[in-house]
Parts: sequence; C-alpha cells; structure tokens
Amino acid sequence: MCLEQFYHYAPHSCLQIKANSHFPAGAAGLGDMAAAKAIEERHDQWALRLPSDPRALWDALVGLRHQNALAPLFSHCVSLAVNAVREPHQPRREALRHADCLAATLSLDMAAAGWTTAADNYLGRITKTQILDAVREAKGESTVQLIAHLKKADMAKEAQRLLEGTRWLPEVLRTPPLETTYAPADRQAAPAPALPEFLTQDVDREEPVPRLAAE
Repeated sequence: MCLEQFYHYAPHSCLQIKANSHFPAGAAGLGDMAAAKAIEERHDQWALRLPSDPRALWDALVGLRHQNALAPLFSHCVSLAVNAVREPHQPRREALRHADCLAATLSLDMAAAGWTTAADNYLGRITKTQILDAVREAKGESTVQLIAHLKKADMAKEAQRLLEGTRWLPEVLRTPPLETTYAPADRQAAPAPALPEFLTQDVDREEPVPRLAAE
C-alpha cells in the first residue's frame, strides 16, 4: 500500500497489493476544505518520514513497527483508497452501501467537515425544481417564493446565499443511521416460526371430560 501511495513507480515488492488513491475527488471546493488540507498535510508528513528510495521502504516499515507507528500509516493509506463516488453509468450499489456503512461507523458529518453547498459544487448542476426543493427543506416555503421566478444561474447563486449557515447537505452527502446501512436491499424478514399446535387451540373452549368406564 505504501508503495502505491507514496512512490510513482515502485515495482520493488513481490506483494501484489493494489491500493489506488482516490483522493482528492474532483468536486469543486473539496480541496479547500479544512479536512482535505489536513489529509494532505498528514500525507506530506508521512512522506518525509519514509525513505526517498522505495527499495529501502521495507526496512523503514520494520523500524516503524518497533515505534508502534505502522497502524496510523496503514490507516492513512487505506483512507486514500476509499472510493464512494456515485456515477450514473456505474451503479456500484453494494460498494456504495458499504461506503454508507463506513461513514455511519465513523460518524461522518460532511457539514462539520467543512462542506458548504454552493452554486459551483452542486446547485448549479441540478434542475431548478431541485434547487427549490433544497431551499424549501432548509428554509421553508416562504423563502422559496423569493427565488422561484429567477433564471437558473441566478437562482443557484441566491440559493447558495440562502443556504449559508444552515448546514444543509445534498442527499448523497448525508450519513445514514448505522442500523440502516449495509443490509442487502433484497433481504426480507424471516417468517415467524409456526407455533406449536397446543398454543393455537382456543383455550377458552371447554373440552369434554372423559367418562370413566365404571360410570
């Protein structure tokens, strides 16, 4: 993983482990977020600790093992390989369901991480109806009427202003509750087991008392 993430060309290991980096994604403004800058800074710090020659990496990792520093390094490498991008032509339903599970487990909050819904990163790329729906959800119907008459470009800019400070997120950036994540979509609840026959009988019904032969 370290060879893939820190060295451009590194055929120096017999371990065929692929961990392609998917960070940062191409969304406008993502690289300017404080969280994104923190990841880049962490990557630069690790790069300084690792040798410039990939052939010396193994010995360097052995040294980090004795410093209890391998887990943070490997966690960083794994985090760069997370791909939760939703693309219309490539559904990736199970992978995205797993991404939701990971986000829920980590209590990911994109608003707290610094994401701000804006015209260039979202509002300018959706329909007017969707823009109005976003404002309606965040600010109410009365606010929607203030921008309903505008052309799309102007509507997106005004919606950005109205959504500022609301922490409103598009559906795709919201973290679902953990209990709803990573459950196969076609899984159905198991049928309740059948009760024993004696429990299904009418307990209020009087049964005839068997007569003794001597009577």
